[in-house]
Amino acid sequence: MTKAADFNDRSLSLGLARVSEAAAIACTPLIGRGDEKAADQAAVDAMRTQLNKLDIAGVVVIGEGERDEAPMLFIGEEVGSGNGPGVDIALDPLEGTTLTAKDMPNALAVIAMGPRGSMLHAPDVYMDKLAIGPGYAEGVVTLEMSPTERVAALAAAKGCTARDITVCVLERPRHEDMIAELRETGAAIRLITDGDVAGVMHCAEPAITGIDMYMGSGGAPEGVLAAAALKCMGGQILGRLLFRNDDERGRATKAGITDFNRVYTRDDLVTGDVIFAATGVTDGSLVSGIKREVGYVTAETILMRSKTGSVRRMIYRNPVS
Repeated sequence: MTKAADFNDRSLSLGLARVSEAAAIACTPLIGRGDEKAADQAAVDAMRTQLNKLDIAGVVVIGEGERDEAPMLFIGEEVGSGNGPGVDIALDPLEGTTLTAKDMPNALAVIAMGPRGSMLHAPDVYMDKLAIGPGYAEGVVTLEMSPTERVAALAAAKGCTARDITVCVLERPRHEDMIAELRETGAAIRLITDGDVAGVMHCAEPAITGIDMYMGSGGAPEGVLAAAALKCMGGQILGRLLFRNDDERGRATKAGITDFNRVYTRDDLVTGDVIFAATGVTDGSLVSGIKREVGYVTAETILMRSKTGSVRRMIYRNPVS
């Protein structure tokens, strides 16, 4: 396991930004073209190429599936030059393949890095998630609360009414009952079609995004990525794995998980200091998408370090032939 002292997050952070930038820029010719697989493949190939230029001994702990299921940046894949600190990497080369194919908002290239052993090896199952921004006491909202109770508790902590709360929810049939209950509270709902990492991140900057809380089920690997972002930005996330069958429980056991009912906090999902980079592919509330002009592409990246709490927004303008 890499010691925290060996993980020079400051020197590695700019390299990580280059990784997410490369993945996002590789999607440029495929934005709005209707081909999700091609866009995802372009992002993966570019991300792998840039990762292998970094002086790290990296292991993908959150990726695109197991080796036999995903030919690209699979869980357990080793990346980097091999010369450097051992690190865990969580990534989604293109969070929002459908968003990219349809040129809809909030598609991102996302990656996080921490010392070896610092991230939960979450199996590819669903996770029940609940997230809020910074500035609230621990436990102000819980997974045990109903949606109505969560809205009431957050409104009380914020010093407002339920009608002043906006909840972000992934628009899926499985969330219909929850959405109906939230409507009854008077809270506003921001429905998103994809991209729940961005959805959780929105909670960390409510003054900019207008989002106070995220709730609902989505991929567990994305939950770890979202926790890495909140580790840097501030805020809380709670997650509990959801299993539909014995095969999924087997995946969890294989990943070393023994307590299937455990509620994970942000600091359970990501135990050490991390760096996080997200580059916009399409325009969104967090960062702008790729801009194309004659001879150039421009990308915006948010780069964060949990150790210092620093958040950088960087514009990268690159000549293209």
